[in-house]
Amino acid sequence: MSRNFSDSGSRKEHVKITSESKPGFLERLSETSGGMLMGLVTFLLSFYLLFTNEGRALRTARSLDEGLSLVIPLDTIHSVSQQNEGRLVHLAGALSTSKPLFDPSYGLSIQAVKLKRNVEMYQWVEYEDSKEYEENGEIKKETKYSYNTEWKSEVVNSRNFDREIGHKNPSAMAVESFTAVSPNVQVGSFVLSKGLVDKIDDFKQLSLSNLEDPHADVTRGGDYFYHSENPRRPEVGDLRVSFFYAGLSGDDPHLGSADKVTVVARQRGNQLVAYHTKSGEVLQILYPGDLSVEEVFQKEHESNTMKTWALRAAGWLAMFVGISLMTRIFYTLVDWFPVVRDLVNIGLKAFAFCVASSLLLLTISLGWLFYRPLWALLIGLLSVVPIVVAKSRVPPKKQQ
Repeated sequence: MSRNFSDSGSRKEHVKITSESKPGFLERLSETSGGMLMGLVTFLLSFYLLFTNEGRALRTARSLDEGLSLVIPLDTIHSVSQQNEGRLVHLAGALSTSKPLFDPSYGLSIQAVKLKRNVEMYQWVEYEDSKEYEENGEIKKETKYSYNTEWKSEVVNSRNFDREIGHKNPSAMAVESFTAVSPNVQVGSFVLSKGLVDKIDDFKQLSLSNLEDPHADVTRGGDYFYHSENPRRPEVGDLRVSFFYAGLSGDDPHLGSADKVTVVARQRGNQLVAYHTKSGEVLQILYPGDLSVEEVFQKEHESNTMKTWALRAAGWLAMFVGISLMTRIFYTLVDWFPVVRDLVNIGLKAFAFCVASSLLLLTISLGWLFYRPLWALLIGLLSVVPIVVAKSRVPPKKQQ
């Protein structure tokens, strides 16, 4: 019989206050100097990230265009044609595996590509909430530590708590999490490479409603197996186990028919393996569902675009932070004068924003120089726009 249990976590907290004398001018100047060095390193790393990202994005786009021009859609997946040996092929069909995956400890089996056992332990978790303030010429830091019991899939080391007494966790779990992977995964007559199997990661939780309790000391509640005397009121150290599967590879009366996938890869005998393009990139593509050739490569282009812009944003942010740290010394020199300090802070942030934006465009143009020179020139010209805009906002008397 299945029962639903609710967590009943307990919460404890305490406050710790520490104080230190307010740092003097020379001490703050020394800290700022250290920040300038970190800023310089961050600034240089941002150039490397941005430059290599542009080269990667262009190589990937060229590889995808090459793949689209060469790919051969297969008429059937139930026979292997030697005419396509070594060529890039496109096919779609249902997943199949030779044997079901088992977890004998809980009497569970499923015909799928992957079966994951997820183990969680009821543990103490520490949370911190800090704030700083000045009082009597000292800087005080007030930290509130709160403790709550929660289900966690990783062991929480209570030795790192501010107060371990009364919040001690076990050092290990009696049952371990693991993921079983089928050794032989096919689509029709074709065997998928490890790289393609790794892409099958759309895990879904497995319902345990049709299973019985595997042991006398294990209780089923909802979609969990509980190692607990009272799952309604768990104690620290109790376990609960859930299961997830990815790539259903056979018809199941409760889960439905086998999952379909679309694959673009190189045919090697009856295997589907990685295809190496002239640009040096690897094409080994798998998507759930039945997709056409055009849909597959459109999705890959969209993924490449999203990754490119995400890395551009990360590079710009690293550049902005690096410039801010390197110019922080000007803020430190005037931080005794509140009004001047605030104005300088705004000016430094605006300066960092404009310079980071200009250098972002300039670095992108350098990355495109060897691939698309005309676009590189146009982007390089755009890189001066933020500086021109910033200069145009300076009053004429200040420019003079």
